[in-house]
Amino acid sequence: MQYLRTPNECFANLRGYDFAPNYADIRSHTRTRMQMHYVDEGPRDGAPVLMVHGQPTWSYLYRKMIPPIAAAGHRAIAPDLIGFGRSDKPVDKTEYSFERHIDWLEELVIGLDLANITLVGQDWGGPIALGVLARHPDRFARVVAANTMLHCCDPDVAGRVSWSNHGVGDDDVRISQHLLNWIVFSQRASDFDASMTVGASTVAAMDDATLAAYDAPFPGPRYKAGVRQFPILIPVTPSDEGAAINRATWEALAHFDRPFLTAFGDSDPGTGGWDAIFQERVPGARGQAHTTIKNAGHFIQEDAGEELAGIVTAFIKSTESTTAKS
Repeated sequence: MQYLRTPNECFANLRGYDFAPNYADIRSHTRTRMQMHYVDEGPRDGAPVLMVHGQPTWSYLYRKMIPPIAAAGHRAIAPDLIGFGRSDKPVDKTEYSFERHIDWLEELVIGLDLANITLVGQDWGGPIALGVLARHPDRFARVVAANTMLHCCDPDVAGRVSWSNHGVGDDDVRISQHLLNWIVFSQRASDFDASMTVGASTVAAMDDATLAAYDAPFPGPRYKAGVRQFPILIPVTPSDEGAAINRATWEALAHFDRPFLTAFGDSDPGTGGWDAIFQERVPGARGQAHTTIKNAGHFIQEDAGEELAGIVTAFIKSTESTTAKS
């Protein structure tokens, strides 16, 4: 399997991102060894807060959250998924699958022997990290779901999410035009810059330096296979292999009685409604102080990173006694 490694100079002098790089060896399905990068700040003996990004971002997305979480005494870990950030990038987009992303993150979690994890998952970081949780629920103490989803294309989400994606009868599906446009654009566009997506999905305007930082890991088209592949992995039929993965995750979450908090932005049409579904389906979500963050778009970490970090640390503090008993 051929992969690329973004030159280190691409990451020089990025504003607000001066964290020391860390790397783990990750095995691909062909047994090729790749490097997965992760930020690891705060005390090494602190309980880990695992912050997982989605598409088309990387650990830079969490730069506003890492320092306050580490300062609160937690071990702040923010990986770059394979194909993103400083992690290695397979060139062939078919090397990326939903299951492999779960496998790769699982290998990092096990390799670092993380336990008592507080998970923060946004966008694809939710389904991927929750897929790891489904395999190893005892490693996770609590979850913060932020602007994420678990698509299965089941009919029971009809009318409940702002971007429809569900079955209709036995043979049809209904898909939001916005979602379908996104999938088609990702495959047909002559170029696919991360900054374009991030810049269009926040409430506050972003300056050129910040937008350039999101493009830094992808200095040419051959580095963008993973970025382009994610939209086509969104389950859009009930028989999609991704739908099967998410159903298995839902089954695990149906037994997850540890604290589960939703913290969604009020200006994200792509995930609108999913917070209520998590609250209903996950036992650990009952009685939690779920919140909607005002003036926050899809990339809630950009619009309200410090606020979200405060929500995470307060959630940990308020539930420490609960998780200690479980």
